[in-house]
Order: sequence, then structure tokens, then C-alpha cells
Amino acid sequence: MLTVLHRYATLYRKLIILLLFSAVYSGNNLSAQDSTAAEPVVKKKSYAKNTFEGNYLIDNQTVMVPVKGTFEFDISHRFGTVNNGFTDLFGLFAGANMRLGFSYVPVKDLQVGFGVNNFNMQVDGSLKYALLKQTKDNAMPVSVTYFGNLAMDTRKKNASLPIVTFSDRFTFFNQVLVARKITEALSAQVGFSITHFNNIEGYYDKSNTIQLKMKNDHLAVCFSGRYKITPKTSIVANYDQPITQHAMNNPHPNISLGLQMQTSGHTFQVFAGNYGYTLPQDNNLLNQNDYTKGQFVIGFNISRLWNF
Repeated sequence: MLTVLHRYATLYRKLIILLLFSAVYSGNNLSAQDSTAAEPVVKKKSYAKNTFEGNYLIDNQTVMVPVKGTFEFDISHRFGTVNNGFTDLFGLFAGANMRLGFSYVPVKDLQVGFGVNNFNMQVDGSLKYALLKQTKDNAMPVSVTYFGNLAMDTRKKNASLPIVTFSDRFTFFNQVLVARKITEALSAQVGFSITHFNNIEGYYDKSNTIQLKMKNDHLAVCFSGRYKITPKTSIVANYDQPITQHAMNNPHPNISLGLQMQTSGHTFQVFAGNYGYTLPQDNNLLNQNDYTKGQFVIGFNISRLWNF
């Protein structure tokens, strides 16, 4: 009898130990599962694509920066004003301004560029950086990009050229662009800019003192939009409003409207507007074309991209 009781006691001890071991193991396993479930899942950001199809929207830049390794060649052409009618075939045979530009994206979100212009024989360098990008979930509702340009007048110094020092040859343009892709067809953008000219033309006042005709710094704001009418064709528009007021020669606002066509590697824009120059600092400070007097110019932009 004692032997049987001893056997049952031994069996009960083994069962209790087994149950305790199972409980501890199960608790640890559940704890590990709970810990794993509590870890946050990091989702990869998904950005809105093709807010605009290229770098240019008529006379303004866009927030877009091509992918790393993209090389771009641009042709910007502005004819004369159309208000002379058939005298110069609506500006087509008048004096024209033209720029040839080259740009490259060496690292993600950064584009550097170089250009040559026939107006004042300027050479220019530019930098463009995407600061923020619109996300598909609207966690970031807009895209923000910085654009800067520096230009140098390379004309030979002479008595009629108001250049005294080397620094007088330089002009600068800085702009912050904010854009949103509203729908697959519609995108809108606003830009805030400051233009600086080291050299400004002067005049003698009544007391025979030299005064500047314009300030060296000029503030402006621009509004731009694109609406797709087909997958490859869009209507594009700009409005540029000067803010700074000058003693004389205040620049006129710009209004422009055009048509954009694209392929996988080309973007072509043809348009009419008030701006007649090919550099933003010249357009913002020097524009004397008044749209209320019909002083529009016809222009076009051509861009060709290669990926390396």
C-alpha cells in the first residue's frame, strides 16, 4: 500500500513540474509576441509623381528636380513684341532673346546648371534643390524647392557700358517655390523671389546728385498652373507680380498662357506673354512690356533629357 502511494506521489510531482514549465514557456512566448506586435511598422514614403512634367513652366521654374543622373539640354527663345503687326511679322522678325542651357543631377534632389544668353552676352549658373516633396497620403501636402541663379555680363568694357568694377557685372536671383498636385490633371504653384543687381543705372537730380533709378533688390511673387487636356498635352499659365516699388522704370506684371506637349524625353512649350528675357532676374527687374497695351511676345521652350 505504501509503495502504491509513493508511486502516485511521484507521478503528481512530475505532473506539477510539467504544468509549471508549460505555463512559464507559454507566458514567455506570449510576451515575445506582444513585444513584436508593439513594434511600429515603418512605411516607406510614397511621393506624388509628376506634379509638373519638367523644369520649366513658361518663364518660371517648377518644383520638379529630375532623377539622379539626368542630363538636360534646354533652348529658350523669345521673339519681339507682337504689337507692330506685319511690320516685323508680329515680332517674329524683330530682335529676339535666346538662351542655351545645360543641367545635371549629380545627387538625389540636387540639380546644377549652366547657360549662355545673347542678352548682354551673359553666362549664368544655377542651383536647384528639392527641400520637401508632396506625399500621396498628404502627410506632406505640398512640394517645396529652392532655385538660385547667378549671371555675369561678359561684354567688353567701353565708355558706353556702365561697368566700373568687376562685381558690377553680376546679377542674382533666389526663389522658393511651393506647389501641389491637386488632381491627376491639375497642379498649382506659387513662388516668392528676390532679385539683386550689383549695378543699377543712375541719374542726376535737381541738386546735381547722383540717384539710382531703381533699387538694387527687387521682390516679386508668381503664380503658375498646369492643366492636362490629354496625357501628353497640357495648358500652362503664369502670372508674375512685382512687389518692390522703384523711383522710376517700375517693371510691369507678366501674364502668359501656352500649350505644352511632351514625349518620354522631350518637353515643348509654345506661349505668349509679357516677359521677353530668358533669365528670371532680367524679367523681374527689367520688364517694360505692358499687357494692357498689347505688348506680348511669342516664345517657346524646348527641353531634352538623357539618363545616365
